[in-house]
Amino acid sequence: MEERLQKVLARAGIASRRRCEELIVAGKVKVNGKVVTALGTKVDAAKDKIEVNGQPVTASQPKVYFMLNKPRGYVTTLHDERGRKTVIDLLEGIEQRVYPVGRLDYDSEGLLLLTNDGELTNALTHPKHKVPKTYLVRVEGVPEPAKLKAMARGLVLADGPTAPAQVRLAGVRDNRALLEITIHEGRNRQVRRMCEHIGHPVLRLKRIRVGPLVLEGLKPGQFRPLTEVELKKLWSII
Repeated sequence: MEERLQKVLARAGIASRRRCEELIVAGKVKVNGKVVTALGTKVDAAKDKIEVNGQPVTASQPKVYFMLNKPRGYVTTLHDERGRKTVIDLLEGIEQRVYPVGRLDYDSEGLLLLTNDGELTNALTHPKHKVPKTYLVRVEGVPEPAKLKAMARGLVLADGPTAPAQVRLAGVRDNRALLEITIHEGRNRQVRRMCEHIGHPVLRLKRIRVGPLVLEGLKPGQFRPLTEVELKKLWSII
């Protein structure tokens, strides 16, 4: 049966569907020995010989799903041109090729999902599903209530207005506020930029929730498989 090339690659665990599209456009994918760059290309995984970066794409492996408590000082990519440590370095004993669902900045920490399920990754990261993500954010100073309300209503950043968010003051220590912020978007460094916009730079940022999943029981650097209940909850929101 013929399917779109990017869907076949994602199901085989190469990367998320969006990343697979980037690989195709970049000329990294061959079908039957010929480079393919058209996203509309259809292939038959059972008949066609498909290669990515010169490596053959094998039949899809069993799907695996992990929750990681990402420490600061790691990048959420498979490889880093600058030689920095990646979250993949933390997954000792995992034989399957997995990749992060979304990103956390190098200096950020907390809940990160990793999987080889391209369909789930695509669904969780697609803007139309508006999957909520909650962060605990320590900022410099204590924002006035008016600033927090403005953040909740939406701010105009360099790349356009943000969607409404949930924002609350969770505590204050040494004149530094702890904010709990829930957003439904996935822009680059969005929470940090929102806080900077209201004049309170981020000192520390930790993601504690993605959709129905809550970061509990994992020390920084530790990971575990998702339970069947957690996985069902994920699929139920998309």
